[in-house]
Amino acid sequence: MSKQIPLVDYLVLGPDPHLVAHECTECGARYFDRRNACASCEGESFREVDVPTEGELRAFTIVSFAAPGVPVPFVAGTIDCGGTTVRGNVVNTAPDAEHVQLGMKVRLTTVPVGSDSEGTEAVGFAFEPTG
Repeated sequence: MSKQIPLVDYLVLGPDPHLVAHECTECGARYFDRRNACASCEGESFREVDVPTEGELRAFTIVSFAAPGVPVPFVAGTIDCGGTTVRGNVVNTAPDAEHVQLGMKVRLTTVPVGSDSEGTEAVGFAFEPTG
């Protein structure tokens, strides 16, 4: 197998891929980017926490127009993963309102994004239905 690298810093690859958030130690707000202060309470201390890999689709849109080279249609969604809001595409289902529903249960999955000339594969994340 070729070497893999995560597309984003907060994706952990391996046998059990998962996301890691920065959680404010004062109020519990979670962020995926690095912060100097919490936007919710202005706290300045954070810890890393694993985000649940299963969740519920809370909002979505079916994208019909995208940049050149991006296949459409696809589903972009907002997923509640145990109280942490994650934005990601919904894959492995037809991109239509008949197959994608608010409240549907989904789980984290990894998706290949591309490879460089040395065979190193960039890996991103998405969500797929659990049923």
